[in-house]
Amino acid sequence: MKQTYGIVGIGKFGGALALELLQDGAEVLVIDRDDQKIKEMREYTQNAFVVKKLDKKTLSETGIQNCDAAIVCIGSQMDTSILTTLNLVSLGIKKVIAKATSAEHGEILEKLGAEVVYPDKDMANRLAHRLEASRMLDFVSLSEKVNISKLVCPMLFVGKSVQEINLRREYGVNIIAIESGKALHEIVLPEYVFKNGDILFLSGSMEALNRIGRTSK
Repeated sequence: MKQTYGIVGIGKFGGALALELLQDGAEVLVIDRDDQKIKEMREYTQNAFVVKKLDKKTLSETGIQNCDAAIVCIGSQMDTSILTTLNLVSLGIKKVIAKATSAEHGEILEKLGAEVVYPDKDMANRLAHRLEASRMLDFVSLSEKVNISKLVCPMLFVGKSVQEINLRREYGVNIIAIESGKALHEIVLPEYVFKNGDILFLSGSMEALNRIGRTSK
């Protein structure tokens, strides 16, 4: 089944989010007080409503309470953001996500029961992670805590054994396999000595993999 999302506030953040979700095949309901913005969004979805007053009754008339998640993308008016978030939570929507523009704003939204995002901060973090991961030959994220990377053996390790380096203790990562020349070692023994040009297949957290990636600079 398609996931359904309700987006309140079609500014730069809300508009980009709506279009990305629609492109991914999700059903999206959008709400904004600006007639022109809603007119533009109706080129992509018929579930677009001009709502001048974001009270509980008016919001429920749009059907947003039937969405799997609602996202409040109002940033410039903190009081409107907070009240809208409160109304959406009280409508019983499974997940309410709200954009915050400050730590204080975010703290209030969290207390109301919303999941909080900081667009500028989150974008910066994603960019930092992408730049860090670019040092690696390949990178796959399985979850927030489990990631797999393919990394050229740092010169710091060359000539030392797996037991000596002890990646699990020193870096918090595990060796899945080592590709050395044409040979692939799927079972890595403690006495294996790292060679120049070895390709290491590692698993661990993003932070841990970034840390070991920095040793290869």
